[in-house]
Amino acid sequence: MASTQLTFSSQESHRAWLASQAALPAGFRVGTMRLDFTPREAPKPAKMTLTLIALDRPTPDFAAVFTRNALPGAPIVIGRRRIEEPTLGAVIVNNKVSNVCAPGGVEASEKICAETGRLLGLAARQVLPSSTGVIGWGLPVDAMLRSLSQAAATLAPGSILPAAEGIVTTDLYPKIRRAALGGGSIVGIAKGAGMIEPNLATMLVYVLTDLAVPRADLRAMLRRAVDETFNTISVDSDTSTSDTVALISSGCVAGVDRAAFERALTTVCGDLAEDVVRNGEGVRHVIRVRVERAANVGLARALGKAIVNAPLFKCAVAGNDPNVGRLVQAIGKHVGAHAPSTDLSKLRLTMGGIEIFAGGVFQLDPRKETALVDHLRDAELYSSVIPKDGVFTAPIHFPPHERCVEIVVDLGTDSAGATVLGGDLTHEYVSENADYRS
Repeated sequence: MASTQLTFSSQESHRAWLASQAALPAGFRVGTMRLDFTPREAPKPAKMTLTLIALDRPTPDFAAVFTRNALPGAPIVIGRRRIEEPTLGAVIVNNKVSNVCAPGGVEASEKICAETGRLLGLAARQVLPSSTGVIGWGLPVDAMLRSLSQAAATLAPGSILPAAEGIVTTDLYPKIRRAALGGGSIVGIAKGAGMIEPNLATMLVYVLTDLAVPRADLRAMLRRAVDETFNTISVDSDTSTSDTVALISSGCVAGVDRAAFERALTTVCGDLAEDVVRNGEGVRHVIRVRVERAANVGLARALGKAIVNAPLFKCAVAGNDPNVGRLVQAIGKHVGAHAPSTDLSKLRLTMGGIEIFAGGVFQLDPRKETALVDHLRDAELYSSVIPKDGVFTAPIHFPPHERCVEIVVDLGTDSAGATVLGGDLTHEYVSENADYRS
């Protein structure tokens, strides 16, 4: 999915590359502030980062898509109202607390928006809120209100990197992607590592551009770009209550080619989507599934998702074990339950370019088994870590390569296809999510 294959030898080299991609489009400033607070639901010290994205002047040209989870966070409830407003002037993001179904959650978010607006000379309705973190906790409103002036004081043009760093939670590293176009640029940042199988959007993603594209066009383009990119990934099959993708244009650069803009937007979104999977909680292998010659795109995408979400297959990949019977099981399970009329007599499967199934039977031998293990090991982002005190920790905080476990599912029945990205299921993922709040 990603358009650029990148290799880094160290965290320092990766950070230098991020900095080289981080120039803010004209008309934007970002600022961050870190604060201490004590959650009332779990009274022990915690830290939160406030991230502020502000426009030099409010814009009518903005778009957003949100989660389809039926129990969304308060910022999603408010965001669906904000999308109907004539202009947008700022985005305020907090991590650590997601403000989902917390008593008084909407009122709390509106207070944060009102104070942000006051500091920036905006109305509350011109401020879009976002929250991410623990579900069930309420926002520490008083502490946030006291800290907003400091966040506003740090607002500066130049680099989006402070915002990319400020929005993360369990991410191993920040994510930035950009595209230059027609004298302007499109720059996106993303937060996301777990609770990821998007439905219309994913995690928290903010895409900024100085290229002037009218509101209606921005919204149509964003929906199409999200469907092709963020909606084709999964880390753990869970759809977050806080998923948001926002696209904002400052309108500083006129005369953009609309078709070229949409292509560039889709590229930025696709690169960020792959970065999210590659940075997923505990992910040591990225799995890319290409489903070909399916009856329709819906079937191809759903079958790809069924494979990358299959727990037994994900575990096998985590252990570099080419237990391809689990792959066939996942295909048969999905087709039997959701597309029973599909003819699987022409099914052909490859992993790493090696044929493993055709003509209704496995095509395996010792040479292939060895080659499959080599393919899995080659795709590993890092080796398994021996736990210390029962806690698994990733030894790296940068992407060392962009290789994937490559699977092709050829149904041989029609002409539709889709590509889906997912991750394996590791001890690290279980350990991190068993102790997420502690």
